[in-house]
Amino acid sequence: MTILQTIILGIIQGITEFLPISSSGHLVLAPYLFGWKIAPQDAFAFDVLVQVATLLAVFAYFWGDISSIARAVLTGIWKKTPLESHEARMGWYLVLATIPAGVAYLLFNDTFERAFSSPLATACFLLVTAALLLIAERVGKRSRSFEEINWVDALVVGLFQILAIFPGVSRSGSTITGGMTRNLQRPAAARFSFLISIPIMLAGGLIGVKNLLEIPHFTSLLSAYFAGFAAAALVGYFTIRWLLQFLSQRPLYVFAIYCFIFGLLNLTLLLL
Repeated sequence: MTILQTIILGIIQGITEFLPISSSGHLVLAPYLFGWKIAPQDAFAFDVLVQVATLLAVFAYFWGDISSIARAVLTGIWKKTPLESHEARMGWYLVLATIPAGVAYLLFNDTFERAFSSPLATACFLLVTAALLLIAERVGKRSRSFEEINWVDALVVGLFQILAIFPGVSRSGSTITGGMTRNLQRPAAARFSFLISIPIMLAGGLIGVKNLLEIPHFTSLLSAYFAGFAAAALVGYFTIRWLLQFLSQRPLYVFAIYCFIFGLLNLTLLLL
């Protein structure tokens, strides 16, 4: 992979990781559309590492929430009242929401990795993302705030997050959909979606580092990977800020339409 390729893919990752249009889908389809020949092992390791870059964007933007939740969880454990405050409960909700996708990944890791090498499957899953976003708008009543999230909400959102392991299914789109089916307001569902991305992205980053170290020529890729990493982190931060402002006033239909058109276009090109 060249530095230019990783920067372009890093920008794509920074935008699409948080917009509900599937970062994995774009990272799989972009090299195909640009005609880039990238080894599957290199591509998979890079895809996971730039997710860590967008994790840094989440930490930067939500640092106030993250530090409050961490302090509350530790205080609750120390005082033996782990569910006393809303922040402490939120910390355990984040753990609960992470478990379903983590278990699914461990059980079906080989299946998910094979899907990453299939542009055809990715194009089909983009249509799934479009359907999920439509469901979110049609089903959700958008009557509950972030402070009203409970353990059932966390579990439901966690189950929706399993879908996002497939390339083409947006992680933010599926988890926001999960939250909105529980009648969360759009910004509340998005905020919870971004926070629960932390454990799964962190685990994915550790796997990515392991895969990177297994590549015989990984040292020659470091400068290129770093450029993509930096691009993804910077763009991701501003994308989070923009999306939360957007969702406070507008519905998800524009993203559903985009996923449908982009998925259908790629599906047509691939079949032809």
